[in-house]
Amino acid sequence: MVELFATDKLKTLYPKVKAFLEKEIYPIELQLVHGPWLEAKERLDNKRAIAKTLGLWAPYLSEKEGGIGLSMIEFGQISELLGTSPVGHYALNCQAPDIGNIELMHQSASNDLKAQYLKPLMNGDIRSCFSMTEPEFAGSNPIEMGTTAVLEGDEYVINGHKWFTSSADGAAFAIVMAVTNPDASKYERASMIVVPTDTPGFEVVRNISVMGDVGGGYISHSEINYVNCRVPATNLIGEEGSGFMLAQQRLGPGRIHHCMRWIGICERAFDMMCKRAATRELRDGKKLGHQQTIQNWISESRAEINAARFMVLHAADKMDKEGSKAARMEISTIKFFVANVLMQVLDRSIQVHGALGITDDTLLSFWYRHERGARIYDGPDEVHKASLAKSILRQYGL
Repeated sequence: MVELFATDKLKTLYPKVKAFLEKEIYPIELQLVHGPWLEAKERLDNKRAIAKTLGLWAPYLSEKEGGIGLSMIEFGQISELLGTSPVGHYALNCQAPDIGNIELMHQSASNDLKAQYLKPLMNGDIRSCFSMTEPEFAGSNPIEMGTTAVLEGDEYVINGHKWFTSSADGAAFAIVMAVTNPDASKYERASMIVVPTDTPGFEVVRNISVMGDVGGGYISHSEINYVNCRVPATNLIGEEGSGFMLAQQRLGPGRIHHCMRWIGICERAFDMMCKRAATRELRDGKKLGHQQTIQNWISESRAEINAARFMVLHAADKMDKEGSKAARMEISTIKFFVANVLMQVLDRSIQVHGALGITDDTLLSFWYRHERGARIYDGPDEVHKASLAKSILRQYGL
């Protein structure tokens, strides 16, 4: 917790979350991420029940909705702490893509959809997934897609091909982005629709192997075919043609969530690197930490993590005060900056661990596989850099 942003609420909550992670999560996390998902889920459900009992559940939700009511800048610091474990967010029902879907439905879904899908999602009774990216189109451009939802009577008929629908395995429903208005302007062609995963025609092709890891359940990414999926027209979220706008609203807070989680990973990897450097003996009396190169890596990592944290908290503070649109330049900046810090710190920590670092005996290999996508998803680095540069150059008349 950064003292500069430590509210009274955080000063009480932060040590409780830290103690919960240390007692309940860290001792079993390796078995959870490398074992069968159904076994992990049973153990995690038990930990989630403990988190509820301790009053730690869904801290981003309002107290009326069963949460703690943290602001974005407060939750950012809790998110960093939860990010120190691959299942930290899941234990408190703060995990993507559910947290993004909860925020989206809370703002824009009908009361009926909220009662049927949002309430059990907030309670942690079910999981969800977000189905936007398609293999045939650039995933960073949500205005281009081939999936269609055609209104026939009082139903939408959905056909299309999606992939990297994260956590679809075992999810109760998907929020699908599909073209409903093909003749409209490019920003008003698509809509978002709730599709229960037991709908006929919702076909999970496979869980996609990510650098050799297929995963399962919450820790997975699915390829899905939608074949004449029929859902009620009332499953539409917001207005027809508002899909792009809703996606942008969802992505702003989501990028801050991701960045704070990445900083949490950096802190855990940094701690592992320092412990290894201080204890691994090269020869009599000579430790890894005596090597100047290792010292440089430790110093550089500390500076980069600190810089990344303050950049993200600055963006979160601006979003709290002025909204997502006003903070778009800051959000683009943290997205590519923190993603690169993450990969640099992970790589250094793996190198310091030597052969151990590339095994599954530590969390480093898991994070290296699964977090390499940080520089790709939610818009690749290059898109955010171009967007930021254009915004800056406009101030110079270009």
